[in-house]
Amino acid sequence: MRLAVVEDDDGVGEALVEAFTVRGHHATRLRRGADLLTAHRGFDAVVLDLGLPDADGLTVLRQLREVSTVPVIIVTARSDERSIVRGLRGGADDYVVKPPRIAELLARLENVTRRAHPVAAPTERVVVTGDVRVDLEARRVEVAGVPVALTAKEFELVQVLTERPGAAVSRQQLMDRIWGDAFVAVSRSLDVHMTGLRAKLDRPGLITTIRGYGYRWGD
Repeated sequence: MRLAVVEDDDGVGEALVEAFTVRGHHATRLRRGADLLTAHRGFDAVVLDLGLPDADGLTVLRQLREVSTVPVIIVTARSDERSIVRGLRGGADDYVVKPPRIAELLARLENVTRRAHPVAAPTERVVVTGDVRVDLEARRVEVAGVPVALTAKEFELVQVLTERPGAAVSRQQLMDRIWGDAFVAVSRSLDVHMTGLRAKLDRPGLITTIRGYGYRWGD
């Protein structure tokens, strides 16, 4: 597994990285919550401390959950019931009180990772909405039977939006999936590409703007 160890204490962080590494995993030490938010896509699971220097770990977890379902186990000295409940309700997959027992922590990591990646059924590779046909495998979009030439970023917008037609997709999710970072100033790029995509499709109402949140494909 590729593991992110988000821990500002050098002793704890280095010990966890060493323990994971000798057991055959690739572990990377991150000291700040901001580091996780910009690099989370490179990991299979996250070990997250709550006492971070730049932000409370629960705040970091909440921001992470806006764009990612990567498994997270909180490993912290906070052992009170309120903190545990807040962590689990805030999106953590598991909660371990320091000092962790490495064998148990690894078993918990394997468990949450296995649950996060079940064997998936084949997904629909062609999405049809009205007279708009999206072939995800061929990366081809047709409107009323006529192919529409999209840029790579425009097609990626279509790809993310059509994963769940009718479901709302946040701006943060779109920026994270397409530009690789939901927490940098790429909002203007998203707006420009969305405007271009809508003009090329020429189907008002196909992509709905959800004010203050994001977009929806279809009804």
